[in-house]
Parts: sequence; C-alpha cells; structure tokens
Amino acid sequence: MNQPIHLVIAALALFALDGLAAAEPVKPGEVWPDNRGQHVQAHGGGIIKERETYFWFGEDRSKDNERNKRHVACYSSTDLVHWTFRNQVLKLADPENFGPRWVLERPKVFHNAMTHKFVMYMHIDGPATPGDMSNSYALARVGVATCDTVDGDYKYVRSFRPLGKESRDMGQFIDDDGSAYLIFESRPTKGFFIAKLSEDYLNVEKEVCFIKSPLEGGALVHHDGLYYVIGSFMSGWKPNPNQYATASKLEGPWSEFKDIAPPAANTYGSQSTMMLKVVGSKQTTVIFMGDIWKPRTQWDSRYLWMPLEIGGGKLHLPEPREWTLDVNTGEAVIPH
Repeated sequence: MNQPIHLVIAALALFALDGLAAAEPVKPGEVWPDNRGQHVQAHGGGIIKERETYFWFGEDRSKDNERNKRHVACYSSTDLVHWTFRNQVLKLADPENFGPRWVLERPKVFHNAMTHKFVMYMHIDGPATPGDMSNSYALARVGVATCDTVDGDYKYVRSFRPLGKESRDMGQFIDDDGSAYLIFESRPTKGFFIAKLSEDYLNVEKEVCFIKSPLEGGALVHHDGLYYVIGSFMSGWKPNPNQYATASKLEGPWSEFKDIAPPAANTYGSQSTMMLKVVGSKQTTVIFMGDIWKPRTQWDSRYLWMPLEIGGGKLHLPEPREWTLDVNTGEAVIPH
C-alpha cells in the first residue's frame, strides 16, 4: 500500500536533516584524523585534483619514521574533510651526500598531461658541506621526483637551483589554462620568483615575474580576473602577519602588499602553504591552507584551513572557527 503523502514529506524532511547533521565541519587547529584515526601528516603541503578526487601531499613528520630518511605522505578525499591515507609516497635516504642534517620540506605535486607523469617538487636544503654544523639552510635547492601514478612510490631524479637562484620555501600554482608554475623565495635577491615549468615539468623553464618583497611560503590563486599572491615574512617557525598583493597578469605589475588578517593575530598562528580554489555549481570558494607549526613536536603540527573573503582586489582571512563545505556546489558556510 502507498504511504500517505504527509508521511512521505515527513520522511524526506528527516532525511534532509540527517544529511545536514552528517556534514562534518572543518576544524581549524585541531587534530585532523585520517581513515585510520591518525593525525594527517601533510605539513607544508599541496593539493591536486584528479577527476573527482583530491590528493593532499605533505611532509610526513610521524614519530616512528626512520630517522635517516625524509618522508612525504599522500591522502585522498572527495569532500576535503574526510581523508584516506594512500601511501608514504617518498621514503628518501640522503640522495646526494648532503649529510645527516639535510632537509626536505614543502612537497608539491603536478600532473603532466603530456608525459602522464606525476612530478613532485620539494625544497631541498642542508649545510654547504656535509660536515658543516653551522647552517642547515645553505644549499637552497629544489628537488624533483616522479611517479607513473598519483599515489605510487616516487623516484628521486635530482636537485638544482631554479634559474640559478637560491630557493627555500616554495609553492605551486596551476593556472586556469593548465599552465604550471613554481613559486620560490630567493634570499639574496630579497624577493620571490614566479617561474614557469618546462613542458615535461622536470625543469624550471623561465622567469615569469620577480616580486621584490622579502616573503616566503608563496601561495597564488587566479580568481575572477585577478591574481592574488600570499606570502609570509621570514621568522623561522614563529608565525607572522602574512600579506597579499594582486595583479591582472602574472607578469605584474603587482600592487603593494597588505595584511590578510589583523597584524596582531599573526595569521592566527599559521603560515601560508597554498590557496585551493573549489569551483562548484553555485559558487567558487578559495580556501587558505596554512600550517600551525610545532617545531618541538612536529608530528603534532596542525592545519588552519579557512574560506577566504576574496574579490574585487581585496582578500581577508576570517578568524578561525568551524565551517562546512559542499564541494559540489562550492558553497562554504561559516556559522555565526
């Protein structure tokens, strides 16, 4: 027998309420458990999207990692909230006799449509000579690794200085036309470069722009006809007031830098690593991805993700609080 119409309506209403209740929020600054119940290890990371799945790569700082290796983890998600551990895609012993104090930071992965390879860039650093104990950030290079699959075991290729320049904190940018760029800070030039990758993504082909501002942690997004770049000042592990500038072309000219949040808040204890653009059926949301570093307990470093107020040449990072996202519609909701 058919159900009375009022019972059907009531059932649909309950189903809708259940759906709303099931929409778990992003919780900035809290432990972010993966499918195993373990805190996500994707520090200084970046995200690429393959079909309907997002892949998050970052530094794996797990306490039980082999100390003579540097590790990069990969996670997948279809909603940017629930993350499944896929693989420690890089478990790298000292690849070029850098010495025991060598550093691997800020891994970013690109998918090359021509070669069908996945190409990882990373900040490689260490003492000028393996036995030097004075400076672990003298090499100032980028490293490159490749893989045939997004979450497979990546093979280290080489390291180099892009455009012959020092490179420390680096970021990635994929423009709306699919062009791939590296963003890297160069200490001697007191600024940072936006550089286009070669056709196979295995090299840095040419300088697109040099922005003369002493910032690192570069993050870039193209939104509604404007380019927005975010960077942080160089204060080591300590947070500082991240800033942004805009331009109508990647080549510039770029506007003066302005604060993304009240300066006293020091970007709410975080440092920029990426801006993620989620294009939905109803709107586009740009997510600020930041790291809340804990240098003494790096495995417990947290993440600050918040939807940005962005448009018309202005950008603002709201004060962190729980929020929800519908990746299909692109709608982000921050409860008041």
